[in-house]
Amino acid sequence: MHIPVFFDAAGPDLHFDFDLFLKFIFQPTQAQLGGLAITIYVSVIAQFVGVVLGILSALAGMARNPILRSISGFYVWFFRGTPLLVQMFLIYFGTPYLLGVDLFPNDVHLGFIGLRGAILAGIVALSINEGAYMSEIVRAGILSVDSGQTEAAKSLGMTYGLTMRRIVLPQALRVIIPPLGNEFNNMLKTTSLMAVISVTELFRVAQGVYAVTFKPFEVFLGVAVYYLALTTIWSLIQSVIERRIGASTTRGEEVPGLRARLLGLGKPTGGLGGGLGR
Repeated sequence: MHIPVFFDAAGPDLHFDFDLFLKFIFQPTQAQLGGLAITIYVSVIAQFVGVVLGILSALAGMARNPILRSISGFYVWFFRGTPLLVQMFLIYFGTPYLLGVDLFPNDVHLGFIGLRGAILAGIVALSINEGAYMSEIVRAGILSVDSGQTEAAKSLGMTYGLTMRRIVLPQALRVIIPPLGNEFNNMLKTTSLMAVISVTELFRVAQGVYAVTFKPFEVFLGVAVYYLALTTIWSLIQSVIERRIGASTTRGEEVPGLRARLLGLGKPTGGLGGGLGR
């Protein structure tokens, strides 16, 4: 990839354009706001679908049926073991070639909602990939619940599904929430990969600004500030959620504050987030 270098008679131009940098951050164009909106709503949708897929995969992986366990195992193995970028290309470019049907046309209408096909493909790829990671997080959360409680529920005549809904999953949720929050934090940044399939999310818009201004450092530093703002806001929200649910009280630990989250200060909490990350 050719990186432009600017020279004048006195040598290389190392001037940092503060005006462009500040304008990019504080005077966003409609394209920037639109890219920011795409980044946010794609992250929310993909994370929600990924959690649902993760729960289904975790339950299938713990089922007695060997076929369900095999399907879950292959799903987790494949989508955790291959790059998301490759998966995105396979879904967007590969499936129409393989099936002979364009699953992601330019305009897709889902009831009252209209999306570009590339955005839908990005959501599908991010959701399926996230589901593989959430499967392991959910499985570990379920295994953290004392098996004696499941046996007690069975002795009371509760079905497997009812036991999961009323006994196991509510308790596992306290353990699942911290790594789930970390996964969403990662999702906000991973949406930038959709730029490779021409989705005009935040990073793709920054690429367009760079193509016009030829100021790579100012533009990409500006987009980094946007991502930092998104992840910082989410860290605040996650901290509030964990404090209300008491996600870390099961081990007698306090929920880390915002400073500890952002700078990695304080004692490591261990748990699921560190062992099951990307």
